[in-house]
This record gives sequence, structure tokens and C-alpha cells, in this order.
Amino acid sequence: MQVLVVGETPLSIEDVVAVARQEKSVALPASIEWRDLIQRGADFLDQLLQDEGVIYGVTTGYGDSCLVEIPAHQVNELPLHLSRFHGCGLGQNLDLITARAVVVTRLCSLARGYSGVSHALLERLVWMLNENVIPVIPSEGSVGASGDLTPLSYIAGALVGERDVYYQGQIAPVSSVYAEKGMQPLVLRPKEGLALMNGTAVMTAIACLNYKKAEQISLASTCITALNVLALEGNPSHFDEVLFAQKPHPGQQNIAAQLRDWLNSEVQTEHQSSRLQDRYSLRCAPHIIGVLEDSKPWLRQFIENELNSSNDNPLIDPVNLRVLHGGHFYGGHIAQAMDSLKIMIANIADLMDRQFAQLVDYKMNNGLPRNLTGATAERLPLNHGFKAVQIGVSAWTAEALKQTLSASIFSRSTECHNQDKVSMGTIAARDASRVIVLTEQVIAALCCASVQAIHLKGLDGQLAEVLAAFKVWVLQTFDYVVEDRPLQHELQQLVDRFENLELLSSDLVR
Repeated sequence: MQVLVVGETPLSIEDVVAVARQEKSVALPASIEWRDLIQRGADFLDQLLQDEGVIYGVTTGYGDSCLVEIPAHQVNELPLHLSRFHGCGLGQNLDLITARAVVVTRLCSLARGYSGVSHALLERLVWMLNENVIPVIPSEGSVGASGDLTPLSYIAGALVGERDVYYQGQIAPVSSVYAEKGMQPLVLRPKEGLALMNGTAVMTAIACLNYKKAEQISLASTCITALNVLALEGNPSHFDEVLFAQKPHPGQQNIAAQLRDWLNSEVQTEHQSSRLQDRYSLRCAPHIIGVLEDSKPWLRQFIENELNSSNDNPLIDPVNLRVLHGGHFYGGHIAQAMDSLKIMIANIADLMDRQFAQLVDYKMNNGLPRNLTGATAERLPLNHGFKAVQIGVSAWTAEALKQTLSASIFSRSTECHNQDKVSMGTIAARDASRVIVLTEQVIAALCCASVQAIHLKGLDGQLAEVLAAFKVWVLQTFDYVVEDRPLQHELQQLVDRFENLELLSSDLVR
């Protein structure tokens, strides 16, 4: 297994996803310079405490309680109280992959050296990832400033021997895991509870996973569009190079170029309909998928800048030995990225829904059977093919579209009006995740319907290499529909396999 070193160089979205999927283990830098930087921050905090300096969240209460002084003999108890009173998360737990992404994202921020934490804390986070002892984190309870306090408290709680963890395929008390391994819970130093919890790790981790899934949706929807142009006898000239040179959005141009490359011109000449202009869901597919493609650079920039930031408060400057009070826990960039992403993805779901409607409707599908049934003439009256799947696609699309209202505009004043303007970044990220799941369900249905349509048109042996490979990928868990049968499990298998679509794309997609 490859090892990802966390602390000296920036991480990418792909790094987070690889650790989340257990494709990479993690390690801390071995350099003396990095270790010295971490130690200077911790030593500076110790010196301030010895000098009786006032440090927010160390010698004071939190948030609106910042005017409450903590007696010196209680300072070491404060981080434990912080983790405990934030243990009020509700809702569905983050799955193991997402929870692992959260842990490595928080590690990335703390290992930059501006949070005043100890080597021991960083080493314990590395141990959690490499031993796959991962905190169980409820998904609901964060307004995205002061960061993801409540969900991140479940990391702090697990470190100190409280809460539950994912371990060996089950959920278990972390205290029992420590006992099994002969380990002691970590004792948090004065600022370490705040450093762990006061940041944007949950929303950023979810954003990393969403970004990669969005890439898969873009690839799949482009392959499906090409198959549907063939099956519906569409017009390939809609993707002409000169035509798209006149509207120079590079991502949009790239989608049009892929469609040009993947559509077999000889097949198209033979099977093209007399319709001069295809309906928008075919003709404008590059314009719809292209919005996502053209947004990927700024989405990546927003997400990776947040990932590689020190986003707790206060920051501890280990170079100039200063305490810096600010608001880097505010997740506005992730909120904007995720609110925008969910709109782009929902638009692709809507595009796929409209293509599906053409495929199943004999009035629009240029000679395909009603509802794409593969039944023989004798059995045709009994069989309804993809009729119900089309209803499901409509339902999933409608729900995805309903989820696109911006979360970031619903800022709430909280915590005695100390947190009086908050980002809602975590809710935006969770919304985007839901839209992505619904869109994956739509695309799974389109995968089945599109390869069925190609088969019914007798075009199986005339596909370009990418489309032939895509059809084979779909048929690994789907069989052509001849007689009516439940398709639930085949659709779900396709949804579950989408993350592996990148293996196809790396070999064949330019």
C-alpha cells in the first residue's frame, strides 16, 4: 500500500479519497524541521500558560463564554468538557469512507503546525487511520461556523476513550478497542480539544468525495448521451468542431469533442433520422454537462485550498510566537462550492431524465419498441419493459431538483449571537451528497436503458471503443430485459459500482 505523508506538502482531493477508500496509508513527515515546527507551537502555548497569559479557549470559556476565566487548576479539564458537551449529534452516521475522509482532512490541517497541537495527537490520528479505528460521526448538528464543532467532537471523544468507533466491520466502544490493544486514551493538552473541533474538516471531506463522484457522473452522462444519439438516430453534426469553436468554453468543447470521437460516423450516416435538429436533451448535452466540466477548476481550487488550510481558532504562530484570533473556521468557500455543485449535478439528472423519456416513448424514439421492451411479438401485450423505471427516474430527478435550494443563504444566529453569521457549509455538502446519490440512481437507469436501446437497434458491434467498453461495464451486472422482471438489485449494483468507472476512463477516455 502506498504511503501518504501528511504535514509538509499540500494534499489533493485524490489523496483524501485514496485514504478514505483505504488505498493509501498515512505517515507524518520524518524531517527534523517539521517536528521542530510542531514542537515550537506546543512549547509556546506551555510558556504562555506558565506566564499566565490569557488564551481564548485555553484559559477562557468558548464562544460567548470567552469572558469566563478558567482557573489554572481547571485548564487541563476544559478540552474534555468541550468534547463532551458537543456530543449531541443526531441523524444518520457518516459511513466509514466519509468518516475516514474527515479524519485525514483534520490531520492535514493540524499537521501544518499552526494549531499548537502535540506530536502525540497527530500520531494518534495516524494510528486511527492506519489501524482503521474510525470515530462514528453523526451527520447532523453543524452550522459550518465555528466550523464543524459537534461532528468533530466525535473525533476528540474517541481520542480520549469515549464514544464509538468503526472497528473490524462493526461499531464498538473505543474504550474496548483501546483495552484490546493495550493502549491508553489520549490526554488532550489545553488547546487540543478546540484545535480538533474548531474547523471545517467534515464539510471539506464530504466535498472531496462529492467532487470525485461528480467526475464520474460527467463521464457516465457523456457515454450515455453518445449511446442515445445512436439509438435515437440523432444528428452528430450538433457536436461539430467548428460549431463549438464559436462558443469557447473549454469544458463544454471537451464534452463535444468526446461525443464526436465516440460517435461512429458511418453508423450515424446509415441510421440518422430525417429530423434536422434533435431535441435539446441530445443537442444541448455538451452545454449542460460542460457547465460542470468548466467549473471543475474553481471547485478544485476552493476545496483544496480549504483542505490545506489551518482553519481553527485561535491559530498559534510557531515562527513569530503569536496567538492569532480570527475566523478561519468559517466554511463559506465550501458552502459556495457545494451549493453550486448540487445545481450542476441536478441539471445533469434532468438531462438524463429527458433522454430517458425519448427512449421509452414510441412517439419520439424513432422505431424503438414501446418502453424499450425486448419481448417477442407474441409476448408483447404482456410486457412493459422500462415503463416503471421511467417513473422512478422522474421521481429521483424531481427529488434532486428539489434539493438545490442554496443552504448558505439560510445562515442562523446561534450561540447567544456570538456565531451570528454562519456558513451552513456542512449542510450544503450533505445536500450535494444527496443530489449525487439521486443522480447516480438516474444514471444507473439510463445505463440499462441505453444499452438495451443499442441492442434493440442492432448496433452492438458498431460502437466506438469507449462506448463498447462502457456497454461491457454495464452488462457486468445487467442483463437485457426480455420478459418483465424486477430491476431494483441491478440498478443498485450499478450505483454501487460507479466509483470504479474511473478505471474505465483512465484507459479509454482522452
